[in-house]
Amino acid sequence: MLMLQRALLDANPAHPLLMKLEQHATLPPEDRDLLSRMLADIRTFDGRRDIIRVGDNPEFVHLVIDGWACRYSIVDDGQRQITAFLVPGDFCDAHIIMLGQMDHSIGALGQARVAFISKDLMAEVVERPGLTRALWWASLVDEGVLRAWLVNMGRRDASDRVAHLVCELHARLLSVGMGGNNTFEMPLTQEDLGDALGLSPVHINRVVRRLRERGLMTFSNRKIVIQDIEALKQEAGFNPRYLHLK
Repeated sequence: MLMLQRALLDANPAHPLLMKLEQHATLPPEDRDLLSRMLADIRTFDGRRDIIRVGDNPEFVHLVIDGWACRYSIVDDGQRQITAFLVPGDFCDAHIIMLGQMDHSIGALGQARVAFISKDLMAEVVERPGLTRALWWASLVDEGVLRAWLVNMGRRDASDRVAHLVCELHARLLSVGMGGNNTFEMPLTQEDLGDALGLSPVHINRVVRRLRERGLMTFSNRKIVIQDIEALKQEAGFNPRYLHLK
């Protein structure tokens, strides 16, 4: 299995994890080898299952390989707040090696393949300055995304919130070799979007319909088709600088 996963990065240099980290800097062969060892234990989650739950003390760090996941919390009245969408190449909980206990949950959105990475293996990263900087960069980008979400929720109307999120997800997927031709699979329900954007599913439905009628984008059968990317960016006030992409 280890040899197979090592071959994955060698045979496919466009693997999402590598593509994401090399937005920061090109990694030397020894760092690529460490990344390949991170892919030795990959597990599949079918349907909508939790990968890890709030309060858990995990033994592994989790990395999305295929599919989507989300960070979420449940408030006292039972409602869910999604605080991040995780796509291929995203670490779910790299911080856990420092904090020890999860303060939120990670759930798969549809089928997802997730690498389980031992804390010992993550500790090796500290010995690799280039890889440490790349992972630190990725964490800082995650913080930038969270700040952008706060602005989106606090200062944009419903239509702009949806448009901004779609532009962000499209840019993030493009950076890891997905989302070409302004089309990408998005395994989210209107409820998922509502839980991320502070809107009801009915409101999400109205917004998506208006964006479709204006010829900006369509969302059907879990697929986004952006018909006019520049107009959608202008609608959302989207500037990708917070993603720090090349």
